[in-house]
Amino acid sequence: MKMSEKLISAEEVVKHTTPESCWVVLYGNVYDVTEFLPSHPGGSKIILQLSGRDATEEYDPIHPPGTLEENLKPEAKLGRIDPQTLVQTGEAAAAKDEKKDIEGPPPLESLLNLNEIEEVATKLMPHKAWAYYYSSSDDTFSKSFNNAVYRDILLRPRVFVDCTRCDTSTTLLGHKVDLPIFVCPAAMARLGHPDGEAGIARACGRFGALQVVSNNASMTPEQIVADAAPGQVFGWQLYVQDARAKSEAMLRRINAMPDQFKFICLTLDAPVPGKRELDEKQAFQNNMAKAQVASGVEASGAPERPGGVGQQLFLGTAADLTWKTTLPWLARHTKLPIVLKGVQTHEDAFLAARHAPQVQAVILSNHGGRALDTAPPAVHTLLEIRRYCPQVFGQIEVWVDGGIRRGTDVVKALALGAHAVGVGRAALFGLGAGGQKGVERTLEILKAETETCMRLLGVEKVSQLGPRHINSRKVERDIFDGEAGLETFGLWDKITSKL
Repeated sequence: MKMSEKLISAEEVVKHTTPESCWVVLYGNVYDVTEFLPSHPGGSKIILQLSGRDATEEYDPIHPPGTLEENLKPEAKLGRIDPQTLVQTGEAAAAKDEKKDIEGPPPLESLLNLNEIEEVATKLMPHKAWAYYYSSSDDTFSKSFNNAVYRDILLRPRVFVDCTRCDTSTTLLGHKVDLPIFVCPAAMARLGHPDGEAGIARACGRFGALQVVSNNASMTPEQIVADAAPGQVFGWQLYVQDARAKSEAMLRRINAMPDQFKFICLTLDAPVPGKRELDEKQAFQNNMAKAQVASGVEASGAPERPGGVGQQLFLGTAADLTWKTTLPWLARHTKLPIVLKGVQTHEDAFLAARHAPQVQAVILSNHGGRALDTAPPAVHTLLEIRRYCPQVFGQIEVWVDGGIRRGTDVVKALALGAHAVGVGRAALFGLGAGGQKGVERTLEILKAETETCMRLLGVEKVSQLGPRHINSRKVERDIFDGEAGLETFGLWDKITSKL
């Protein structure tokens, strides 16, 4: 019998729970991960807390297939766990009994809006997944306000207009899509359902919607786009790593799939993680960590702080990105267009437009309220751009995300000048409510509501929407009203203004 086929008892595994000797059980195999502890991106503590037992349930939803093979030497696999020595804990048995008591989910066709889909998903998903998806920063003001601000914009329907036809198709970065709605980069989809990001991709394919795949996806990019429909459009989200070589290696993989990935989405609104208390709290409830109050950027020599899923994912993310250094670095490693995600002021939208044609779009976003609480909603930034630098709309595309729960929200954003409108949590909750079919139901609802709104406004095509279709006066009172500040962006501007 080969060493890898050796049977190891659970009693033996439980003895190895220290930094000097750390074993874990994954997919029925016993691994010695002692050497890997110092290099684990999430820190060594999280592995030690899972040591000496079967960690498959915690590991599987957040690690793409192949992760073990990429990071562990072959000799780290010690053998198979002896199933005869496993004893089901009372906690695991109780969890299974609890699942049995849950009534089956209602038919997806009976769910009529995104709130109902979220309600079903909340009941079906593991608490860890729900806490990660639902959480936002500090007092959660920005998350709530992202949606509430749309209630303060009124629609202006025109009558006596032929509304028998409605076309929601548009073009994004020159690629035709059937919806002006895209799926934002949403991490760890398999936490909520085994279909994961690939299920979201297949749903987007059915509706001709663009998907931005998360840098922290729980599946590989190759797996996610494997079943892509002809002409389906994807973007790849990039969180630049401190170890730039890791980001460069991923860019090479994305560059090798030009038929699917059409742009790089560089996320800028979360150089450090926000304080997502709900996400972190679930870790304490599972005895996975001790409470620590810390800043997003740890001081040198600070103790490890695994926190919630969000905190763990940010470990290793670079906080030193700048206009001057990062875009030239990207240009050396990809020829794909760049979409800058996380723009929250008109000044940065103006700067982004100056970096065209490398930068071809911005996504106005406050990270779904998960980064800086009380940061402005995308609607405010849209209105700022209209007031201070409207030329930006003609230089690059402007997309938005955050707070979209109705087709009327989509139409209002488009009327303010957005080229496309993104949803993140909605896709994840759709996945949690019914896998791929749940995401399809989410997109079906948003498409139908958007079409109804356009028809009742007297609009046939997305390109016909404009400020005349809305009354945003109430919101305009609250946007930034200081100096434009655009004249201070460099000597070159001053020179060209005199030519």
